[in-house]
Amino acid sequence: MTPNCAFDVGWGRLIFGQTFEKLSDLLETLREEGPDRRDIAVYVLDPHVLLAHAPQEVFLDPSHTYRLDLSAYRPSDRPLSGFVIRPVETPADAEAINRIYAARSMVTVPPQFFDRERDPDPIVYLVAEDETTHQVVGTVTGVDHVRAFDDPERGASLWCLAVDPQARQPGIGEALVRRLAEHLAEAGAAFLDLSVMHDNAQAIALYEKLGFARVPYFTVKRKNPINEKLFAGPELLEGFNPYARIIINEARRRGIVVEAIDAASGFFRLTYGARSVRCRESLSELTSAVAMSICDDKAVTSRIVAEAGVRVPEQITTAVPMEEMVAFLERHGRLVVKPAHGEQGQGISVGITSLAELKTAIGEARRVSSEVLVEECVEGEDLRLVVINFKVVAAAIRRPAAVVGDGRSTVRELIEAQSRRRAAATGGESRIPCDGETERTVREAGFAFDAVLPAGQELKVRRTANLHTGGTIHDVTDVVHPLLVDAGVKVARAIDIPVVGVDLMVKSPMQPGYAFIEANERPGLANHEPQPTAERFIDLLFPLAIPASVRQVLEAPQARAE
Repeated sequence: MTPNCAFDVGWGRLIFGQTFEKLSDLLETLREEGPDRRDIAVYVLDPHVLLAHAPQEVFLDPSHTYRLDLSAYRPSDRPLSGFVIRPVETPADAEAINRIYAARSMVTVPPQFFDRERDPDPIVYLVAEDETTHQVVGTVTGVDHVRAFDDPERGASLWCLAVDPQARQPGIGEALVRRLAEHLAEAGAAFLDLSVMHDNAQAIALYEKLGFARVPYFTVKRKNPINEKLFAGPELLEGFNPYARIIINEARRRGIVVEAIDAASGFFRLTYGARSVRCRESLSELTSAVAMSICDDKAVTSRIVAEAGVRVPEQITTAVPMEEMVAFLERHGRLVVKPAHGEQGQGISVGITSLAELKTAIGEARRVSSEVLVEECVEGEDLRLVVINFKVVAAAIRRPAAVVGDGRSTVRELIEAQSRRRAAATGGESRIPCDGETERTVREAGFAFDAVLPAGQELKVRRTANLHTGGTIHDVTDVVHPLLVDAGVKVARAIDIPVVGVDLMVKSPMQPGYAFIEANERPGLANHEPQPTAERFIDLLFPLAIPASVRQVLEAPQARAE
């Protein structure tokens, strides 16, 4: 057995405690942890003694260790539906893995690490690929202990199981674990171990279903900023949704005092020195009441941004005579009906083509707002621009909720299952409602709620891309066209609002054509990781709290211009 084994796995090192004779050597190895890395000491024989050596530096990880006896493992006879499992093959795979890691708040891996030559190579990288889009939607890493340190027990371990929170197909995580177990069993491994957070009930249920059993091994980590939430105790502010928490966590990292006002509604106060600002998620006291009023009334918003040179769809209100609405429908062919006041996609109907549908859609919208707008339906994709301090910080395509058939489940069952997954991935903020709009969308696609969707077939079940109704979001910040960026800034300046989510309908985020849809005065910043939305929001509120290194980067373009 190789002594004092600390094996690099990209995001940090696996430090195998059973290969160390002296705890002092193990502690020194932990102290060698690199910046922005997460080293993990596993199989530590006397973790309580190790902690006593340096209680200010290391802590006992609050995770359980589970083991799968590979000699007793039985493969599944259920075929995969809508995706395949394969090894990592290209640099694009490495980028996709890091994208998923970032979306799951995991430590990313230097891209070149995936191509590093190792002989023998103990690391196994697997990905799940969507059969339709060929996008990587999940990943898992395995380590063969025999190849890593000549393990006499012939063990192996599983790390970094992660599924894209936007993934539509069920069973991706289970399929990745099974394929890794089968691969390592074929290589001669006797068991497969993994570490899982003690409160991750969903993951533990999956592992126990597959035959994993808990074993008494413990993990030790260093007290570093990455691990802070694991050793600093429970967060002081519970009950906040992800959109408030991402801001609160960034504020706490900078030493800004956070005070809860009403967690259930997202209200909190931030204080730094003599400056104090109240917020409701990304809405702060810096946004004026006038700006809020403009955003609240979609008809007013359209008129104001149109005067600023922003292209808006033609629009009327239901206050006009029915004859005018009929003529408007005949002129445009397809319409959008939405409440003049409202948020989160409530009461919006898209793709109205008949008078009967128009009347029904108006009735749905009036449940949200007494004033209802009717506008031309502009085809394309929904682009959300997050504009903070009159700069576009993030851009993302939002796509309507969709399900993928497995040949066994009804459309209703698929919607309910996908809704549960979206809720789990967003802290309960995203769900697909089984309402009239969903039923109409499904019916127009040729299905009923109780019909079985063929295996592999994708079915859009909503027309709007709002995240609160199950939509998914896909970052395009690095490729968005400059004219779309310019339109987003024009909207923010026309409304005179410091933080805003600007929604445009576009043919492609890389092309200049667009139509303005609406402006949201309280955009969800948690939806745009890895873009630094929360960081720029705190910069806006507390310029003196900007770290010096970040300040230099932000001021560099201005310095060059001068």
